[in-house]
Amino acid sequence: MSEAVLTVGGTFNRIGAIAANVFREVIRDRILYLIAFYAGGILLANYLLPQVAAATEKKILLDLTLAAMPVIGLIVAIFVGTGLVNKEIEKRTVFVLIAKPVSRTEFIIGKHLGLSAVLAVLITVMSAIALGILWAAKVPFSLSNLLISSSFLLLQLSLISAIAILFGVFTTSLLAMMLTFGIYLMGQLSQDIVKFGKLTKNPSVETATQGLYLILPDLARLDLKNQAVYHLIPSPQILLGNVAYAILYIAFTLTIASLIFSRREF
Repeated sequence: MSEAVLTVGGTFNRIGAIAANVFREVIRDRILYLIAFYAGGILLANYLLPQVAAATEKKILLDLTLAAMPVIGLIVAIFVGTGLVNKEIEKRTVFVLIAKPVSRTEFIIGKHLGLSAVLAVLITVMSAIALGILWAAKVPFSLSNLLISSSFLLLQLSLISAIAILFGVFTTSLLAMMLTFGIYLMGQLSQDIVKFGKLTKNPSVETATQGLYLILPDLARLDLKNQAVYHLIPSPQILLGNVAYAILYIAFTLTIASLIFSRREF
């Protein structure tokens, strides 16, 4: 029993060390300077909107604050996520890590947790900035709705970062970026793809679209910014189901990434 506890404890310690190292590296790369860009953009919009949309400036400002967060988060998830493993391979530092008592699965999980921690900080700070600007501009909003939307945005970006790491394991950084962005776009439209298949009335097309839906991540269920604005947040049961879906998809993606990485020879 004690040996099993020590083994599990060692695993968590190694994953935590890798995650902490990723977190420090990403912060050092000035990724979080995007926060300043976000704050500046929202403040500029707050200044200009009354001059160009006097009647609806508050509604537009609320839309902008929520719409800009996933864009900035996506940049970090894709650009950083696709290079997390590739950078180690190109710099040959992967040899040092693998030579230590660190399994390749621990390596992949640690990388993902470190990037997810960065995304959590990024979204938390941007949410705080958004709430402060909306409050100062006297824009009506629901705090609980915005917090739920931000939480699900973190889940969505964590899922995207897992996909980015998966592609980064076996392709170049540039190709991994393109593939991840393509999956992101298709994931946003996955429900529409199924609807299109049903409209065709063609069994083969319907089967193909259903298959795509099962493979692609359904990112629409993790995108709640419009529901937050219009007070249409789903029921707790649906929200919990969507959380479970995201966690299972992330686990499945990281499992595939670990299997592929474990078969690579360096």
